[in-house]
Amino acid sequence: MTGIHPSAVVEEGATIGADCTIGPFCVIGADVVLGDRVTLKSHVVVQGDTQIGDETVVFPFAVLGEIPQDLKYDGEPAKLRIGKRNRIREHVTMNIGTTHGGGLTKVGDDGLFMAGCHIAHDAQVGDRVIVVNSSAVAGHCIIEDDVIIGGLSGVHQWVRIGKGAIIGAVSMVTKDVVPHGLVQGPRGALDGLNLVGLKRKGVDRADITALRAAFQMLKDGEGTFHDRARRLADESDSAYVQEMVAFILGDTDRNFLTPG
Repeated sequence: MTGIHPSAVVEEGATIGADCTIGPFCVIGADVVLGDRVTLKSHVVVQGDTQIGDETVVFPFAVLGEIPQDLKYDGEPAKLRIGKRNRIREHVTMNIGTTHGGGLTKVGDDGLFMAGCHIAHDAQVGDRVIVVNSSAVAGHCIIEDDVIIGGLSGVHQWVRIGKGAIIGAVSMVTKDVVPHGLVQGPRGALDGLNLVGLKRKGVDRADITALRAAFQMLKDGEGTFHDRARRLADESDSAYVQEMVAFILGDTDRNFLTPG
């Protein structure tokens, strides 16, 4: 029951799931796999070793699975994996990975990638992530679940953004962001917690209070930023605080945005 418009080009070898819709002037490469009920509106290009999960909708002029914007890339095999039920809007670009970055760019489920945004090589993007218009996630970034990246923002390569964080519009993020952090400003500064997001998710008031206390300790406590995080591990039994501590003490190639 798959519907393929006569003007679309589907190369031999491509795997097309059940009940897909491939609109006018789409181009599907030989190594592409589309899950069931995927919709490509029109003028969509999907190339390389790219898999797109069930019920994802891709809007016109998106380009998925093209080679990385990395001068070191020399044609080596690499992949792009996009999960289920994503909404990928007009002119979005997502590139395959690189050998030196693990060879895989991965996008989770239920994301919204708004017009003109970019997901670079080797980025790892979680579930329910929203990337707003004309924002860019650079190579090797880790964007955890439930993150929102505001419009016209940029995330520097190798940066990690923790679960539930929100990046305000027109921000440049050059350092790691703690889970549930709120970042804003032209050179992004950690300016609090994403309280609106926590409340929308129905997080218990006690956990929100514990997170606010943890944020204050990270801001004003004695010792280095990591010393304060280690003390939090011993002083709080909130799962949300422990998640934040684990993120801070985890492996990273970047410093952190710290509370101002």
